[in-house]
Amino acid sequence: MTSIYDDAGKYIACTVVEAGPNVVTQVKTDDTDGYFALQLGFGEAKPKNTSQQMKGHFEKVKTTPKQKLVEFRDFPLAKAAGDKVTVDEVFKPGDTVHAVGTSKGKGFQGVVKRHGFGGVGELTHGQHDRQRAPGSVGSSSYPSKVFKGLRMAGRTGGERVKVRNLKVVKIFPDQNLLVIRGAIPGHNGSYVIIEKK
Repeated sequence: MTSIYDDAGKYIACTVVEAGPNVVTQVKTDDTDGYFALQLGFGEAKPKNTSQQMKGHFEKVKTTPKQKLVEFRDFPLAKAAGDKVTVDEVFKPGDTVHAVGTSKGKGFQGVVKRHGFGGVGELTHGQHDRQRAPGSVGSSSYPSKVFKGLRMAGRTGGERVKVRNLKVVKIFPDQNLLVIRGAIPGHNGSYVIIEKK
């Protein structure tokens, strides 16, 4: 993340996203697939790491292998296979977008970090001698089980997350960069899908 100042001098926390150039690797139409969509490819992949099937897929549109392929239904632009889609063709400052990505994985975590239990000092959802423990997890002879969905320790993060209603603050068309207000899921360098609302 970074930060910029708007015209009024207000400090805004932002995330910079490289959003292109994307290559149209497949066009789906009502006649062939039953719906209209564009498949976009982003990032250069090494040919040795690309399967023969995917090499054939990219050779059809005469482009190099791509690392990430994403399909967008009802894409606002009419493009042919092999065309490039740049950031200024789709977005403009002030647009509202959704960001979809995989959140940072934090491994196996306890209830304090995973679910926000009180922990040391607040003395809620804990035990009298171990403040970071979860406390009671169920009844006794009835129902003699722990119900599904009980908040307990476990793996945290590493899940698909969608952050809605983010604003595009600025665009750098020459570098295909989007400056989006707020935080976006995932670590630095991870792939995200930016959907226009």
